[in-house]
Amino acid sequence: MVVGPTASGKSALAIKLAKKFGGEIISADSRQVYERMDIGTGKITKKEMTKIPHHLLDAANPKRQFSVAQYKRLANKEIKKIIRRGKIPIICGGTGFYIQSITENISIPEIKPDKKLRATLEKKTTKELFSQLKKLDPRRAKNIDRNNRRRLIRALEIIIKSGNKVPPLKSTPEYEALFIGIRRGMKELKELIKTRLLKRLKIGMVKEVINLKKSGLSWKRLEDFGLEYRYVAYYLQNKLSYDEMIAKLQKEIEHYAKRQMTWFNRNKKIRWVANSKQVGKLTKKFLLQ
Repeated sequence: MVVGPTASGKSALAIKLAKKFGGEIISADSRQVYERMDIGTGKITKKEMTKIPHHLLDAANPKRQFSVAQYKRLANKEIKKIIRRGKIPIICGGTGFYIQSITENISIPEIKPDKKLRATLEKKTTKELFSQLKKLDPRRAKNIDRNNRRRLIRALEIIIKSGNKVPPLKSTPEYEALFIGIRRGMKELKELIKTRLLKRLKIGMVKEVINLKKSGLSWKRLEDFGLEYRYVAYYLQNKLSYDEMIAKLQKEIEHYAKRQMTWFNRNKKIRWVANSKQVGKLTKKFLLQ
């Protein structure tokens, strides 16, 4: 597993490991899983892949919801195929719950989406959604990103539809895993985020959102994807000026990176590294066990 906050350099490290140890990469990113969402998610390009196979990119239609249960099912299929090919599966990403679903073999309820219920929940503010979840399931409220509307709505949907709390059930993990984490100082990370954001805008991030809107996605759906898609959508609706969009995005991405680190810091198995030489030694030792 290669984990860490956004803009920390996870993809590049995963490719180095795949080349050195004969691996294939499985994305663990809740937005890169969607088709046509490339620039705003920082999806790796064919050229950047340097012929290393990547899986679970472009695996879902952005018009439809994609659940953690779906991710777990697809990721497990890919892991088994990669192992049969005699290769090493390398899961790389910043979506902690996706990674946890695999490494801890979490049982996730297969509750189908309920459009009417979701429409009702959508009318509530994010704060109201979190408050409702806290009342119905305090344990899940403790472990959820209180700013992530999609996750809050999904958790409430599971509770309301099933009549039970979100199950914390974990089975025996199917795989042994080495967790490699990239840690950056906050000052350095802020600069990396800024550089990357300006680059994305330069190469057509606004145009990407325009094209997604033309393809049939509503403003609401785009906003629900958060970060780049939310604030570019605000800009295109004249709710923010261009400069306001950039300033707010910078701050929100920084806050997101902090939330990611809070999540990953709970996992004491993560080996935080400073350089690729250190990573190579840890990986070699793990594979020889």
